[in-house]
Amino acid sequence: VQLVESGGGLVQPGGSLRLSCAASGFTFGSYAMSWYRQAPGKERELVAAITSAGDMTDYADSVKGRFSISRDNAKNTVYLQMNNLKPEDTAVYYCAAAPLIVPDSRPQLYGYWGQGTQVTVSS
Repeated sequence: VQLVESGGGLVQPGGSLRLSCAASGFTFGSYAMSWYRQAPGKERELVAAITSAGDMTDYADSVKGRFSISRDNAKNTVYLQMNNLKPEDTAVYYCAAAPLIVPDSRPQLYGYWGQGTQVTVSS
């Protein structure tokens, strides 16, 4: 099983990034997917989640209206489009997979995790 994130980097405030997470080794279309992030000295937090079918999404209040999660089950890939980025969005971003139809906020339910990709928002 592998989850491989990509697309992180350094961006100025107000800029955009698109993260990708390529999955392999499990039945991707049967898993709810989420993006978490962890900033230095802070707990890991749920940023966005999407159902296994891709028909429902949910977001943390801090990113609503700026971030968008989507998935392509034919490509075994989940995406996180991040717009109007702010310095407080700086963190390592992780994708995670749970054997659920509807995602859950509890990280312990996610059996598969990627290695993370760094997002730094700074001028």
